[in-house]
Amino acid sequence: MTSVKRSKSFLLLIYLISSLLLRVSEASVVSSGDFDKDFLVTWSPTHVNTSSDGRSRTLKLDQESGASFSSIQTFLFGKIDMKIKLIPGPSQGTVVAYYMSSDQTNRDEIDFEFLGNVNGQPYILQTNIYADGVDNREERIHLWFDPTKDFHTYSILWNVHQIVGGFRFMVDQIPIRMYRNHSEKGVAYPRLQPMSIKVSLWNGESWATSGGHEKVDWSKAPFVASFGDYKIDACIWKGNPTLCNEENNENWWNKNEFSSLTRVQKRWFKWVSKYHLIYDYCQDYARFHNKLPKECSLPKY
Repeated sequence: MTSVKRSKSFLLLIYLISSLLLRVSEASVVSSGDFDKDFLVTWSPTHVNTSSDGRSRTLKLDQESGASFSSIQTFLFGKIDMKIKLIPGPSQGTVVAYYMSSDQTNRDEIDFEFLGNVNGQPYILQTNIYADGVDNREERIHLWFDPTKDFHTYSILWNVHQIVGGFRFMVDQIPIRMYRNHSEKGVAYPRLQPMSIKVSLWNGESWATSGGHEKVDWSKAPFVASFGDYKIDACIWKGNPTLCNEENNENWWNKNEFSSLTRVQKRWFKWVSKYHLIYDYCQDYARFHNKLPKECSLPKY
């Protein structure tokens, strides 16, 4: 091989390696922290207020409208953190939703829904998982702290192994919802459809509080929920699932160390389940006519 051919081959190799590295580096994103740059207002801009530096945002609900925003990018696997301060005072009938959704007919979705409460009662957090258009996987817990007094970080870890919903309490990351990838056993798992991050505040009085018996008290409106200091570390959808399925330093969430809970997290999860879980679809035999969904008999972690 001549020196010219060797040089061309070497340059071609460098180009291919550089292109691959660029594709990998573009696959993961750490958010800007600016709501105006990372999200679009998707419902009622007059009910959305963003700070001048873009670092915080509020949504308002009144008799005229609720409000929502959605991420500009869509993602396939990653970790999302969002600081939220919920509606203070009587908030029955209201719903603050923080979730990921693919917006398809057979959509995948990971839900956090904070169900408004009668003043003095504990806030209820409902979680749900849609996989290939099927949901019916609700769980509910009573929050053991007042989520209206200060911001708390609520997290979604979604990878090729599992979905973990949780939040930071004191110094620990506490898992409150688990859903494992048991697709090899015939259980649907969100793993093919990219999802956007969505936040909304709306009137859910038909079902949200005491099964719809407690209606929104509009004399207390407007109802305001606050958001800030979020972090998106996820694989941006580029049309190639292989980039997002890989286990590497960019896609750190897919590494084997995040395939289950840590010893401490398992203790926290069991504690939440024992003392604060108030509804689990896997215990609702009447709803499923004694034929619980298949994942209910499989390990959660």
